[in-house]
Amino acid sequence: MILSLSEFQSRTGLMKFLHNALLLLSLSMFSFVSHTKVRDAINTDYESHLKSLFVHFHQNPELSMAEVKTAKRIAQELKSVGFEVHEGIGKTGIVAILKNGDGPTVMMRADMDGLPIKEDSGLSYASSAEQTDPFTNKLSPVMHACGHDVHITGLVGTARYMQANLSTWSGTLMLIAQPAEERIMGARKMMEDGLWQRFGKPDYALALHVFSEGETGKIDVSAGPVSAGSTSVDIIVHGVGTHGAYPQFGKDPVVLGSQIVMALQTLVSRELGPKEPGVVTVGAFNSGLKHNVISDKAHLQLTVRYSSLETKAKLLNGITRIAENMGRAAGLPDNKLPTVMISKEEDTPPQINDATLTARLESMWRGKYGPDNIESTVDDGMGAEDFPFFVTGHDIPSVYWSIGGTPKASFDAQAKGGPAVTSHHSPFFKIDADGSVPFAVETTVAALTELMPRN
Repeated sequence: MILSLSEFQSRTGLMKFLHNALLLLSLSMFSFVSHTKVRDAINTDYESHLKSLFVHFHQNPELSMAEVKTAKRIAQELKSVGFEVHEGIGKTGIVAILKNGDGPTVMMRADMDGLPIKEDSGLSYASSAEQTDPFTNKLSPVMHACGHDVHITGLVGTARYMQANLSTWSGTLMLIAQPAEERIMGARKMMEDGLWQRFGKPDYALALHVFSEGETGKIDVSAGPVSAGSTSVDIIVHGVGTHGAYPQFGKDPVVLGSQIVMALQTLVSRELGPKEPGVVTVGAFNSGLKHNVISDKAHLQLTVRYSSLETKAKLLNGITRIAENMGRAAGLPDNKLPTVMISKEEDTPPQINDATLTARLESMWRGKYGPDNIESTVDDGMGAEDFPFFVTGHDIPSVYWSIGGTPKASFDAQAKGGPAVTSHHSPFFKIDADGSVPFAVETTVAALTELMPRN
């Protein structure tokens, strides 16, 4: 049979189309099989090792900067699979390194501290731990009420998988167990201890957080600001004490403090643009000891939140300006103007997810888990996180993502009037470990192998 030129071209085009379609199908099937093998390996490790490790961490939480036993156990776990482990970084922090040929250095962080809360979750393995708080020197109940037990168990699981599958990746893996995230100071303390100078600066930095408000099996990731910067501020309002029946002989710091509180509300409403997020909250106002005594001092405690360093400067400068000038308006001399103290301890920049890196990882996760399981939630609050200390000003592309920690059935039951899904930092807080720990490992392994492919 002799074909015309047009028929030959048509059939050739069809053959090319079929060849490409079969190639894509083959690659898709290979990717699916490969993904299934990874998931099966992680689930097997969870049932045989990680599940009991999670229970251990949950039952033995420790407070910020006192995570001694937790750090020791993490170090043992990582040493046992061949990582080079360095302890005591920033007091209790861990740095673990595994070199596997040429390629980028990728850092993955997990925070490890608990909270001074008495657990009432109803879990069979609920914490009954108590510990002396190093900041208050008081004995306190301790609970993993924010999912950090998931994070550190996931870090160990990631280490175990990556070491057991060296043929699938190439580069240097740096795992960090970080103290004191709850007091937004652990990352800074590790940096002050010469983290990058001692162990090398990574090419990429990653972190995740489990959220009870999210459904298990789902990833929440977006570019740009994903956690707020946070700074604690104290204002000491100086006054002149006198009898409560003779206010004309003093300067009342309660009245002046109240005026400062109200004036601070204009910072966000009138000095930031309508689309520029910021929060100034006065969380504590303390003054005086008795009904009929005007004190000589008031103490205001503030938290300031922002999504850019420019907004931070506006708010902090505005707080100082308002406090001092309200003192002048009250007739105080310069040596008695309110004292504004901006904390260097409780201060963290916002986390800004790198746009290019976020797009790369999001595309990869969409391919593995399907678009229905990838979300980009716009948080209507301004929660803070100290992970940004590792990357801000260091030119390290970073991505911080979230995974769900509550099964869909629990949300369905809540919608029908059943038990409410509890939020973080609550005595009733609980996470579905079976659904979240393996998924934490899985999403992390996927990100690491994407960034450190085998050459």
